[in-house]
Amino acid sequence: MTEASLEDKALIVDILTRSFDSNQSINYLIPQDSRRQDRVRNLMEYSFELCRESGKILLSDDRRACALIILPERRKTTWKSLRLSLFLITKSIGLFNVLKAVKREGRIAARHPKTPYYHLWFIGVAPEHQGRGSGGQLLREILEEAGAQRRPVYLETSTLKNLPWYEKHGFEIFDRLELSYTLYLLRWKG
Repeated sequence: MTEASLEDKALIVDILTRSFDSNQSINYLIPQDSRRQDRVRNLMEYSFELCRESGKILLSDDRRACALIILPERRKTTWKSLRLSLFLITKSIGLFNVLKAVKREGRIAARHPKTPYYHLWFIGVAPEHQGRGSGGQLLREILEEAGAQRRPVYLETSTLKNLPWYEKHGFEIFDRLELSYTLYLLRWKG
């Protein structure tokens, strides 16, 4: 695993856009119109830039999987973060979904610890390479790094088929949010 650079942005945005195209949690916030795919891509661009400021962007050694991790203690309101929020609203989720997004993120944050942790915001594998081990290897390396720092790892998923995969890697479901879909909140304690 390597830390991604700005030069890797197009690759990472492409992997995540294609990996999360039909994800319920993503589509909950994205207007379902003719611009939906562009909006998903813009969400991933926003997420990449936010993690450049407040977290880590990781790429598997084979460059087929990537992860965006937020380090909550590094999140600060800056002119750049405000510009990014404006980009998110105007290019991705739309004005009418802002309140829905804020409420959901607040409910998630209220269930996370106040001590340092890794928030595994996105982990994705290029669809044509899924099921071949790239994502599992990347996740194991992330967990090893988090364990060395004595940080728990938290994530959310709405994809039922991913639950056994996360559980195989030591995650447990600790809560659920009922939205127009079920969002499972998972944690790994190391």
